[in-house]
Amino acid sequence: MVDLQSARYRLRGSITKWFERPAVSFLIALKFTPSVATALGLGISLIAAYFLYQGEFFIAGILVLFGSVFDLLDGGIARATGRVSKRGAMMDSVFDRVSELAVFVALAMYYTSGPDADQLGVLLAIVAMSGSLMVSYVRARAEGLGVKGTAGFLTRPERVVVIVVCLLVGYPMVSLWVLGVGTPLSALWRFIDAWRAIDSG
Repeated sequence: MVDLQSARYRLRGSITKWFERPAVSFLIALKFTPSVATALGLGISLIAAYFLYQGEFFIAGILVLFGSVFDLLDGGIARATGRVSKRGAMMDSVFDRVSELAVFVALAMYYTSGPDADQLGVLLAIVAMSGSLMVSYVRARAEGLGVKGTAGFLTRPERVVVIVVCLLVGYPMVSLWVLGVGTPLSALWRFIDAWRAIDSG
């Protein structure tokens, strides 16, 4: 199977060097703790979900982007301040899932009623939400069985990019099509890769 990990890791390395490290240093100077950053990311995402439900896509896109920044930085703050913990990792993972679910639920609710009501939009939001959860679940289960489970595409960073870009340009339905089709395929890709890794082990 095509390995996308190398390209993803190179991109993540560039982001870490040019953005994450300076931003982490700045937040630490402001006395931010990892838990505060994690909670703030969730809070911003919930506010974004409200604006998304109201059809304020541009504002929602800005807020989703802003909230995802704190999701990115909380781990860096934890490592830089020596506050890495199992509780913190648990909180980070759960809050990330809740943040993402809030956005998909808001999209589903937006397409449930009103002038843009669209049953297909609701269905795509549900499928995208389910696929996103399965991408994360397959990794967690694979790691529990001793294999990486990181193959595939449309992991959380890619999903955030798709949602933010589509919201900023005013086409939320495009994000639902991309994620509604792509996330189940990504979960399947990851499952097959993990299955082969387990079989070869």
